[in-house]
Amino acid sequence: MFGPSRPRRTPGARALRALAVAVIAAALTAGPPVPAGAAPDAPAITGRWAKDDRTVQLRVYSAAMRQDIMVDVLRPADADTARPVLYLLNGGGGGQDSATWQRRTDVVSGFLATKDVYVVQPVGGRWSYYTDWRAPDPKLGLNRWKTFLTEELPPLVDAEFATTGANALAGLSTSGTSVLQLPIAAPGLYGAVAAYSGCAQISDPLGQEFVKLAVETWGGGDTDNMYGPAGDPAWVANDPYVHADRLRGLELFVSTGTGVPGQHDVFDGAHMQPGPRGYLNQLVLGGVIEAAVNVCTQNLRQRLDGLGIPATYDFQPTGTHSWGYWQDALKASWPVLARGMGVPE
Repeated sequence: MFGPSRPRRTPGARALRALAVAVIAAALTAGPPVPAGAAPDAPAITGRWAKDDRTVQLRVYSAAMRQDIMVDVLRPADADTARPVLYLLNGGGGGQDSATWQRRTDVVSGFLATKDVYVVQPVGGRWSYYTDWRAPDPKLGLNRWKTFLTEELPPLVDAEFATTGANALAGLSTSGTSVLQLPIAAPGLYGAVAAYSGCAQISDPLGQEFVKLAVETWGGGDTDNMYGPAGDPAWVANDPYVHADRLRGLELFVSTGTGVPGQHDVFDGAHMQPGPRGYLNQLVLGGVIEAAVNVCTQNLRQRLDGLGIPATYDFQPTGTHSWGYWQDALKASWPVLARGMGVPE
């Protein structure tokens, strides 16, 4: 019942130990000190840690969202020479679950690690579409991700690292919509955009139902807090299909499957493992979603063609809404992203 007796710490010993812990914590954070309970009145990097020899994690205060956002940065092998930046967005979970580029593919630790670019991945924003919401949401909180990604984060990244000022943007699924919205909101910020399995049409009935499926059914949020009820002008204002003319001048890559099971839906040990919701979910729900996304993407192509805006399209005859195909698509999009950033393909 009674364990061995422990040496009793004196008040002086306790104080010395507390001081040592504080010093170690400060050394690990290595950022400018922020008083307890206080927050900067402007966007700022308030902490930084080395996760490994190539990856740095930043704690970035967003004044727009009044909270800290964690941001992972993969540095190029040669960080002494100025390099461009690829902003890489995760899907609906916002990088806060296991469905991430890092966990489900080899593109970050393998493919992109060989490229002369910084790879910046924000962690957060689940089911937000990385957009600015009109009101805080009881479930999903205060979302001002468009402001964070286009106004707050890039200047901080450029000041923290040796960058060239050239940026590209890539995302999948829900963020495949976001990466088409953000360059429209911030002309000139990005030189290239790659959208994998994203639906550009969000203001028509089908597009709104797709957004509601993600935000409300899966995320538990309320799209009325996002863009308002159906018919609200905010839906059209944020629709990349409607405003596709503002994508002119970008290097564009757009990809989708058809929903028909393909090579990454055959789990024989040599292919990708099923997504976090399982094999049957990937085949059935992933097939239905990708078929709908395919319709959206074909419509976007017609829209861009009608406007005389060139893009590179990767329309596969098979493929569900799943990670194996997004891994392939990112690698296929690299020449387009590289041109937009001004680096070798």
